[in-house]
Amino acid sequence: MERGADIADSFASLSYGERTHLQEWIAGSPDCLGEDLLIIQKEFDGFDETRERLDLLALDKVGQLVVIENKLDDSGRDVVWQALKYASYCAALTRARIVDIFRSYLQAQAIDDDPEALIAEFLEVDDLADVEFNRGNDQRIFMISANFRREVTSTVLWLLNHQIDIRCIRATPYKMGDEILLNFEQIIPVPEAADFMIGISEKNAEAKARSDTDNIRFNRRREFWAKCLTQLHSSDIRLYDNISPSKDHWLSAGSGVRSCPYQLIFGKREARVQIDLSRSEKSENKALFDALLDRKDEIEDTFGNALRWKRLDNKISSRIEFQADFDSYDPENWDAITNWMILQLRRLHAAIDVPMKAEAAKLF
Repeated sequence: MERGADIADSFASLSYGERTHLQEWIAGSPDCLGEDLLIIQKEFDGFDETRERLDLLALDKVGQLVVIENKLDDSGRDVVWQALKYASYCAALTRARIVDIFRSYLQAQAIDDDPEALIAEFLEVDDLADVEFNRGNDQRIFMISANFRREVTSTVLWLLNHQIDIRCIRATPYKMGDEILLNFEQIIPVPEAADFMIGISEKNAEAKARSDTDNIRFNRRREFWAKCLTQLHSSDIRLYDNISPSKDHWLSAGSGVRSCPYQLIFGKREARVQIDLSRSEKSENKALFDALLDRKDEIEDTFGNALRWKRLDNKISSRIEFQADFDSYDPENWDAITNWMILQLRRLHAAIDVPMKAEAAKLF
């Protein structure tokens, strides 16, 4: 958390609502939960013979459904039972039903895009038929709250011990002047959760952590980033000096402007370098994007190529990027991809560092 930011008393003291604020923020920036997720529905109520609604429904990068339940200052006693019910309901959802649910979500957001194409792009596959959606009873559960009751954390740890993928993420509001910042911290399962544990061995938590690396795509990405970072660290670029390899398809580094990182993207069919304008307030991201867009000619002249300017009006964030096609999952191409990333990152930094800091200083 940035210096000068003070923890707020509570969401209630800020007049924050579960649906109107916390839910909308997560829907707009789901990566705040620690991984790449695709939100496919809000307030989902498509369960037979029940009017119950789950807060957010998402897909992860391997095609599993993620049930996201949001609470504000207190998790309550019944949040685990509630989330488990929703996960059991979602276990019956087929591939076609998932696509229909996402289509309905896009229509409600006035987004005229093909849901199948967007899911395929997110999963980095050419054909959805290659993906086994919503396998068996492997639905995942994320619970978000400022505070979790001990009976909740005890139950979650017991469920983890029985191979249920469930986690607790603490959402903490901070105030910095008139601005509200939200910090999301996964407290279970992580080593820092020791104080919450009731009779659960560390062996099971370690086994669960290892299972996250089993997927071949995650292993491949981690191997690529290790290679890429080795070359970056030996280059003249210092942005990624303190960054470690990741299983994610992106790798972020600070730009000197809060919540506007440089990102390297390792996609199945492409590589990208980009600036991700992802401040907590949508209006700030759009204002900074528009200010930089006014300097488009200057920035692109310095960069040496046309950039892709993505305002993303339907999302909180905005993005400025440069892309090239690669068969990224072929290790024989990794040297070429790494060299391309280093060159483009150097050019992007030279082109946008000064303009972005200058415009941010005016706006914020």
